[in-house]
Amino acid sequence: MIGDPLPTDRAALLARLAEPRRYDIAIVGGGATGLGVALDAAQRGHSVVLVEAHDFAKGTSSRATKLVHGGVRYLAQGSVGLVREALHERLHILHSAPHLAQPLPFVMPSYRLWETPFYGAGLKMYDALAGRHGLGRTEWLGAAETLRLLPGVQPRGLKGGVKYWDGQFDDARLALAIARTAALHGALLVNHCEALEVLHDAGRAVGLRVRDAESGRELRIEAGCIVNATGVWVDRLRRQDALAAGRTALPLVAPSQGVHVVIDQSFLPGEHALLVPSTGDGRVLFAVPWLGKLILGTTDTPRPDLPLEPRPLARELDFILREAARYLRRAPTRADVLSTWAGLRPLVSPGDGAADTPAISREHTVRVARSGLVTVTGGKWTTYRVMAEDVLARCIQAGTLPPRGPSRTAGLRLVGAGGEHTGASRPVGLGRPPGLHLYGTEVAAVAALPGAGRWLAPGLSEAMVRFAARHEYARSVEDVLARRSRLLFLDAAEAARAAPAVADILADELARDPALAAFQHLAEAYAQHGADPGA
Repeated sequence: MIGDPLPTDRAALLARLAEPRRYDIAIVGGGATGLGVALDAAQRGHSVVLVEAHDFAKGTSSRATKLVHGGVRYLAQGSVGLVREALHERLHILHSAPHLAQPLPFVMPSYRLWETPFYGAGLKMYDALAGRHGLGRTEWLGAAETLRLLPGVQPRGLKGGVKYWDGQFDDARLALAIARTAALHGALLVNHCEALEVLHDAGRAVGLRVRDAESGRELRIEAGCIVNATGVWVDRLRRQDALAAGRTALPLVAPSQGVHVVIDQSFLPGEHALLVPSTGDGRVLFAVPWLGKLILGTTDTPRPDLPLEPRPLARELDFILREAARYLRRAPTRADVLSTWAGLRPLVSPGDGAADTPAISREHTVRVARSGLVTVTGGKWTTYRVMAEDVLARCIQAGTLPPRGPSRTAGLRLVGAGGEHTGASRPVGLGRPPGLHLYGTEVAAVAALPGAGRWLAPGLSEAMVRFAARHEYARSVEDVLARRSRLLFLDAAEAARAAPAVADILADELARDPALAAFQHLAEAYAQHGADPGA
């Protein structure tokens, strides 16, 4: 993208939202799926409005394992079509935002003689499904080469390993890049603005009643097509929509909690990630270098409640640390934990009360209610673009959105990516600590702001905070330290130390209370002491 960054002045955004007009499409939910729909629709020439109750990627979309992947474990479940589609989309994401998404080599260590040929054969199938969209070939490794690539791995009993390729990304900043690219194509996006209800006329969904979280002001939005893309929370709008017609809506989502633990990268030095395909209880364990730290995860725990800030259960943290200790030369403990987070996966309920969340499909679903309300949920980050295509196809099929040609998002470069293809076969920086390189072609715009030489924390300058307020929709300390910078996810204590300075800059930029106290409470929870002690 070429040109100066668009301003995200909130007063101007709300003034546009208050204008009397009828949009082609109104989207509720500013996670990966909703933002993908907004970008695709805007690219086709539709008038688009999107509202998000909290912040873009506040929920599941900022809490991934940071992998852009085809899904090795899904291949083991026989989901060949899902894996093939995701492998194709993996390359699209790497191309669309090379400053935020890059290839990542993995090593799967073997401690039994049969593991290397067995898993290697499966990963060769992974390569075959990727075809020309592959990132690198799978290699069988001996014990010495495995130790060279994974110097922090447990050497005792090591027989060899398998090396393969996937991708990694900065999920929250990619979501923001999608949002800002949609805005460049004319979409109106407003965060911290809750959709209270779907409005109806003669039984048809014709708009939304929304409320600005900052002022409490309520507004009405008219649109021909209403899309519910609120992730694990889709059933709330579905129930409200059905109730207006005197009907009920059965739950669509069976939420599953995935927990991640962050420790120092010295536990697994180097550029390679570690994958254990089957832990003691049959789960998958990742150890992924990311922004100078090491992410350990994840879990798959049914979670019937839907908290906005889910916390890891004590037993989930213990499981991750215990399993990591089996495969790392140096065993991490609670004292080594820098940050923890939990995300809720919007798994599509099989409708039979099944609680075995690993067995529930990771594919997405699109449902059209009698009112015309379109709901999308399920899926995963890697396939956000094809999910958007499917949503718009169903909107057109339902007659709520006029056809305006096919999707044009394949090959589209996002904000910060520049215009040229830099190649997808070499890593360029997500293993390094955060810094200006994450801004891509907007580095000069950030560096031109006041405070470019004043560093508030590693990888976070005063100028970055000002850029977040002026051009990235940031409204609070949390918006900056959780999602514009990823400091909260990398080191909760460091984020708490930087918070007062961030609050002062935001108060100067926005002339409002930046919610410092609320963030400090949140940072305490992201330390491992914030674990839910429940079983």
